[in-house]
Amino acid sequence: MPPPLLGGGPPPRRGLVTRTLIALNVLAMVLSILSDRGGDSMVGGSGLGGLLGGGTPLTEWGAVLSYASYVPFGEPHGVAAGEWYRLVTAMFLHYGLVHLLLNMWALWVLGRDLEALLGPLRFLGLYLVAGLGGNVAAYLFSDPNAASAGASTAIFGLFAAVFVIMRRLGRDTSAIVPILVINLIFTFTVPGISIPGHVGGLVTGAAMGWVLAYAPRMRRSVFQAAGTAVILVALLGLVIVRTAMLTG
Repeated sequence: MPPPLLGGGPPPRRGLVTRTLIALNVLAMVLSILSDRGGDSMVGGSGLGGLLGGGTPLTEWGAVLSYASYVPFGEPHGVAAGEWYRLVTAMFLHYGLVHLLLNMWALWVLGRDLEALLGPLRFLGLYLVAGLGGNVAAYLFSDPNAASAGASTAIFGLFAAVFVIMRRLGRDTSAIVPILVINLIFTFTVPGISIPGHVGGLVTGAAMGWVLAYAPRMRRSVFQAAGTAVILVALLGLVIVRTAMLTG
């Protein structure tokens, strides 16, 4: 297998990171189901007539939640209460099997080719930073009591990165545009979908795609690492500002 076009050596196995990410999401779904004695993790929530499933104790623990104080004894919880881990765990949790299957199918389709193009480490960085960016956007712009979770923040980032990278390589992007449009239509019309999360993942993925695709050849790794660091610092700054607004 030829080496990735945008840096790094040849991946040891095609789609290894993609398969690992899918396995982690599936494992999180199994744990979510086991934590739910009422069965709402399968079906019975909001969105697509309930097919997206409801919340479980695990999603309540790990979903993006800005700030809530309606738990017993009035103890506040959420990202603003110090639970920053939610910005990461939320990208591995899903509301029901349909929600999981839709995202894992998209990850399987997009992930293998992107991983082969970028190399395992750069692809993993793209996925995680895009997912984080989407969750930060959900934290910034969602109602403080509204919870959101799902790999779709990272998936939208992959869509945007594919478009940016294909343009950089001079390849045809006509196939990706209709898919993006359809997904955005669903985002803005289907109840229960986090609009800030999807759009935030899209924007962050586009930024990461630009950093990875337009890095100068002679100092590619340095440019890509520095660009990723800038994006992460910007996201951290936004979280700090939002936290100060909610708790100040």
